[in-house]
Amino acid sequence: MNNERYERGVQKFKEIKGEKGEEAIARLKELDPDLARYVIEFPFGDVYSRPGLDLRSREIATIAALITLGNAPLQLKVHIRSALNVGVSRREIIEIIIQMAVYAGFPAALNAIRAAKEVFEELDKEENEKRTKITRTNKFIPRLVKINEKSRIRQNKSKRHRRVL
Repeated sequence: MNNERYERGVQKFKEIKGEKGEEAIARLKELDPDLARYVIEFPFGDVYSRPGLDLRSREIATIAALITLGNAPLQLKVHIRSALNVGVSRREIIEIIIQMAVYAGFPAALNAIRAAKEVFEELDKEENEKRTKITRTNKFIPRLVKINEKSRIRQNKSKRHRRVL
């Protein structure tokens, strides 16, 4: 057992997966600890950690390969999310899918566009939930004086004063 490869793989995995990295590793370990170690050590500890390509380029290549395979929709969704996390834009992901239509065929591209749409919708939903949670949290903060209330009070007093005169 090579702990250096595994630890390097864990760090790279978390870098690519972002906030969800810890959860994904835990889920893999629940399924099978040995398979989890293999998935972390080889792809992420060895291949993804090599010099020569940045993570953005590696994720673009991975998305293209998964589209071409045509039989790994869950992994495609995971890597679309990962690509977004390392700086690939939604528009670039769509362009990768269109490019792969030429080499993998339209059925593979159509399946990939559906996977991308699902990921985009999930991310939008998560973002909206975060915004709603923040808004709800801020909404219930008790305030003695509302923002700009003092300035409104001053304006009203000056208007009343003008009317009286």
